[in-house]
Amino acid sequence: MSETAAELARVAAQEQALELSHFSPADAWWLGRELHRLAEARNAPVAIEIVRGGVTLFSALLPGATADNQGWIRRKIAISNRFEQSSYAVGLKLRAGDNLFERFGLDYRTYAAAGGAVPIRVAGTGMIGAVALSGLPQLDDHELVVAALLALKAHQENA
Repeated sequence: MSETAAELARVAAQEQALELSHFSPADAWWLGRELHRLAEARNAPVAIEIVRGGVTLFSALLPGATADNQGWIRRKIAISNRFEQSSYAVGLKLRAGDNLFERFGLDYRTYAAAGGAVPIRVAGTGMIGAVALSGLPQLDDHELVVAALLALKAHQENA
């Protein structure tokens, strides 16, 4: 198995493990605050956005983040919504030679296959939204979002 194929398998398993029992506006607030806390602890100049059903439930810019980061978030969420997987996974598929942009006629001004947007999935429902981060190297963006989603899942299970 190639290194990219192994990473794709790891990310697919990771995304499956992130399925939540529910996701309310209160959960979005909790998740956004957790992401903000994790990013602040790293002095990370990031933008954060949580969207459910096309509605933004949480948005923040930490010091050093700019409107450009918000543009990246919009494009990362668009690709996550289109393929119902993380923008990092879609980027890995591109690296493996699967040119989704060409095959599906996607515009780089609308879609970004760079890590940082992760689907929000609810058991019995599927993908209902996405949480995204922009401002760090793409793998770091992805892993910070995953850490926050895992924390939300643990919070829900212990509530």
